[in-house]
Amino acid sequence: MSQSSILVTGGAGYIGSHMCRILRQAGHNVIVFDNLFRGHADAVVDAELFVGDLCNADDLKRCFASHAIDAVMHFAALAYVGESMREAGRYYHNNVVGSANLLIAMHNAGINKFVFSSTCAIYGEPQELPLTETHRQQPANPYGRTKMMVEGMLGDFHLAHNLQSISLRYFNAAGCDPSGELGERHSPETHLIPLVLLEALRIRDGGNPADTTLRVFGGDFPTADGTCIRDYVHVNDLGQAHSLALDRLLAGKVAGAEAYNLGNGTGFSVLDVISACRTITGLPIGYQIIERRPGDPSCLVGSSTRAREVLGWQPQHHSLDDMIGTAWRWFSQHG
Repeated sequence: MSQSSILVTGGAGYIGSHMCRILRQAGHNVIVFDNLFRGHADAVVDAELFVGDLCNADDLKRCFASHAIDAVMHFAALAYVGESMREAGRYYHNNVVGSANLLIAMHNAGINKFVFSSTCAIYGEPQELPLTETHRQQPANPYGRTKMMVEGMLGDFHLAHNLQSISLRYFNAAGCDPSGELGERHSPETHLIPLVLLEALRIRDGGNPADTTLRVFGGDFPTADGTCIRDYVHVNDLGQAHSLALDRLLAGKVAGAEAYNLGNGTGFSVLDVISACRTITGLPIGYQIIERRPGDPSCLVGSSTRAREVLGWQPQHHSLDDMIGTAWRWFSQHG
């Protein structure tokens, strides 16, 4: 595949920064568009950083006017389920309006290749598992609904403006680049594995395990241990899937709006994750079980059969121990 110039929105964030590394390793020129609200400038390595906001059409106009861009990869979004339940307006404005601005700016600049970081949260409470792309879409929270709305826009922009797009739907990104150079930093941190590993760091540094503030949201789900089950995929495996989607677009193999689930096909409960973190770190990590969060389904596991067959996706980091191990390597050095 020939080298291309790729705009990565949200490229200073967790998944976006790992994506940029993969793109640069493939020889692409990378421009990062990020407002740095929850991203980190020092995570942008060997790429140009354009600081701007998707909700500001002038920022996008300036970015596209000053760069020759072949395709866009869109990772910039607010992505906390609980926060979306409390601040729905903010989520619709940032995720839907921001994405619409981006698509309009792309059309005005004559760019029609788009990879969208979507979510399996668009399906809502599953009727069957693992979830496939044909499962009915009934999101249980505003976050999932905003992503579903953006996917709807992609189909409409194809019909109106010949936009070619691939949406990749997944649940929980996990782990860090094995090199230890890139990590997972959120403010606030709401992701389970980082929270458990931060608790491990507290204990490692002399904290009393009995003083834990690690919270488990719900112990009465209809699962084997009462905690909710989620599908985890290593962040580099997600990056490889996005890279394969980009290759498919650049090769002219997409005609419309395609969508693929990315998942391991195996779910892990919250207590499974805590147990694995105890094993990896060798530390007595404790937790408190509190009430459920509104909008949290009991079990979410995605099928990646179609992504494997069409995109040729082959995840390399299958095990929970592998995902946690690469994360612990980074947290133990930088946490």
